[in-house]
Amino acid sequence: MIYLFLLLFALCVIAALFIKLHPVFGGNANNEQKERYTKFNNYVNGKFVNGVPTKMDMSVSDYFSMSKEFISGAKDRNPAGKLPVPKIDWNKIKGEEDSLTWFGHSAFLLSLDNKKLLVDPMLGPVASPVSIVGSKRYSEDMLHIIDEMPRIDAVFITHDHYDHLDYPSIRRLKDKVGHYFVPCGVSAHLIRWGVAKERITEFNWWDEMEFQGLTVALTPSKHFSGRGLFNRDTTLWGGWVILGTQTRFYTSGDGGYGAHFKEIGEKYGPFDIALIEGGQYDRRWSWVHMTPEEAVQTHVDVNGENMMLIHWGAFTLAYHGWTEPIERALAEVEKTNVNLIAPQIGETITLNGELTSSNSSWWK
Repeated sequence: MIYLFLLLFALCVIAALFIKLHPVFGGNANNEQKERYTKFNNYVNGKFVNGVPTKMDMSVSDYFSMSKEFISGAKDRNPAGKLPVPKIDWNKIKGEEDSLTWFGHSAFLLSLDNKKLLVDPMLGPVASPVSIVGSKRYSEDMLHIIDEMPRIDAVFITHDHYDHLDYPSIRRLKDKVGHYFVPCGVSAHLIRWGVAKERITEFNWWDEMEFQGLTVALTPSKHFSGRGLFNRDTTLWGGWVILGTQTRFYTSGDGGYGAHFKEIGEKYGPFDIALIEGGQYDRRWSWVHMTPEEAVQTHVDVNGENMMLIHWGAFTLAYHGWTEPIERALAEVEKTNVNLIAPQIGETITLNGELTSSNSSWWK
């Protein structure tokens, strides 16, 4: 028994050292940052909190049912084979027209007023701190496309979870990005990964500034954060509003449904296009991820004209079928006047006039 105890103790020490020393887990805010955060209404006892009380604990029965579904869950949780990615039209992306290119999940390249903006550029092969565990990308490894990208004027991060803030992607992007916009606390991760402090701007909810002629603002979401065992909610989470001269853009980031979406619509809407999270949902964590039906209602709340569903199409992080989010969203918009576009991964959509995607049922 003593040998088993010593073995378990040694494994715990090794795991703790790995988390502390490996850069993939990111950094921690310094004392000056923490002191500044104490003045925020959404920072309590060293942690960021949601705008409304949010219960994030699951019951023992929830964990039991999750384990059962993990073993005997739906067979269609992953595609039958690797998802194809069409040849990316870099000439279209580099052009002066406003455009959007989706890379799966919540990663996309936005061109507004000829500024090239990357949002949540998770282009690595696995949504996990280590490659041997975690959900593998449905398509090929997409890190190589970073080398083909034009110079990026700014990167926007919604929060620090592994399926949104990817260490290999940031490291590969580091020398071709002008500036980084992040929620409070997330700068510590980037700085540890070699991004210069002066190239990073932190935002609290509702903070707004002008950037090269664009208006950018961080908006609230109902979620949580953390990359290690001991730093949950020490960084903030949110969505982004980016307003150009021709296109008013919004992306929700991750989060459960709530009254904050109407506030966003009243303050910044209408939006020409809104990218709304609507995948990786489950009744056991309904407070932090929306169903497709809630995503459609969110689009209505924020006063969007064209909608795109995100947080699907790249990784399996929940127990539903991998195409279920888009199929449920398409069924829901038939009851409304919402124009839902569903571009293929790697497809570039020009943001002018009535938006459509070239193959509206590519996942079939």
